[in-house]
Amino acid sequence: MEEFVTPYVPPPSEVPRKIIVKLGWGAPFQWLRLGWQDLMAAKGIALFYGVCFWFMALILGAVFRNKPEYAMSIASGCLLVGPFLAMGLYEVSRRRELSLAPELSSSLTCWDAHFRSMGMLVLVLIVLELLWGRASLVVFAVFFNTGMPSTTGVIQAVFNPDNWEFLAVYLLVGSAFAGLVFSLAVVSIPMILDRDADAISAAIASMEVVVDNTAVMLLWGCVITLLVGLALLPWGLGLLIVGPWLGHASWHAYRGTVQWADAATDLQTL
Repeated sequence: MEEFVTPYVPPPSEVPRKIIVKLGWGAPFQWLRLGWQDLMAAKGIALFYGVCFWFMALILGAVFRNKPEYAMSIASGCLLVGPFLAMGLYEVSRRRELSLAPELSSSLTCWDAHFRSMGMLVLVLIVLELLWGRASLVVFAVFFNTGMPSTTGVIQAVFNPDNWEFLAVYLLVGSAFAGLVFSLAVVSIPMILDRDADAISAAIASMEVVVDNTAVMLLWGCVITLLVGLALLPWGLGLLIVGPWLGHASWHAYRGTVQWADAATDLQTL
């Protein structure tokens, strides 16, 4: 007689299932409002991180003015430090959600338990940033056969209407890389802090958020760009406030876009 073997049925996963929330147009402004509340609740901590962002901007600006060929290297260094600073702000917002008092010490060390995932994600971002820089150099090489222009030459080239072809290609390349970096990082870092997720899962979730809410996330990216642009004038002093404000708001962007279904309940927003 033939023996019938019962097929193996794996047990249900105990890992909470993520749910990407469908966003409305007012969501980015809600995140800004909540981020402002966090900033005002921990002004001293926000000032500390604001000074850090401002100092980074001063260094980058000084290098660009005097040694523009090293600007991309310094930008890579900022990209390495920036996510860890942002995670400290996320920790402040996370503690406030849990009705815990924000602490500078905990915000400075919160990344320690997630160093491997953070390191992998930051490495990917740095590689993309270096590729972005290389692509920009190629664009300059194609349109300027007399060699790389100086800092003044770069500014004149960008704002000269006669160079519209160069400007169009330069903006197209920059927008493509900026969109990719934004898609990978918009909610991945706070997700690593909140769920101790690995870098790949967090990056995929971040891209899913952008794909499912492309228009609203594009608006969010434009809001971030506008606020940072305004903060850079004059002397980047606006970063003292805008830097930590956007950091707190980015935490709420993650909380507003990714929810988790628990096995015990239909839907639990953490």
